[in-house]
Amino acid sequence: MLKILLLEDDEILANTLRELLELEGYEVLKAKNGNQAMDLSFENDFDLMLLDVNVPFINGFDFLNDLRQSGDETPAFFITALVDKNSLSRGFDVGCDDYIKKPFDFDELLIRINAKLKIHTHTIKYKDIEYNIQTNEIKKAKQVLEIQQIDKQIFFYFLKNIGKNIDKNNLFDLMEKPTEVALRVHISKIKKILDVDIKNIRGIGYKLEKI
Repeated sequence: MLKILLLEDDEILANTLRELLELEGYEVLKAKNGNQAMDLSFENDFDLMLLDVNVPFINGFDFLNDLRQSGDETPAFFITALVDKNSLSRGFDVGCDDYIKKPFDFDELLIRINAKLKIHTHTIKYKDIEYNIQTNEIKKAKQVLEIQQIDKQIFFYFLKNIGKNIDKNNLFDLMEKPTEVALRVHISKIKKILDVDIKNIRGIGYKLEKI
């Protein structure tokens, strides 16, 4: 799964962006200030960074400049309300790959992200599992697995909500004849075939653990 660093101190916008990007199959780690972002950049290998500029401690420009000076070439987009030419020029001077002005259209942002990361097929990765949404094919360790369609749909729902508690009623909606027993059977098969850690959250539903 491709990993994105999101530096944004607006909590509502940050949460919204993370949820939307996770629905597209990305893993998103948030930072609300430059110091947190710097720590995360040292602890993780990111595929892309989405950076606000006016954030506490280390602003986005200085943050990216420091990374570029240290040899980090991770693709980076600025997402900022700074629309003047000087800010635009500085953004590219410190090494950004794109400069997106707020407010922005999420679909346009996604097109830019996919283009930069060369996402030509909609493939979600989890551990050694690859789920190609276009072909509806699941591979584990590069081997195609034979899995019932309903199990694929349930697993896909888990992939879109990694690390979140999923209400069992949402999973029932995917089934023609939903029952507690039938759902447990499906999840048991998914766990056995794919060797994934799906937790039973008592009184709520289930959760696919983050890697």
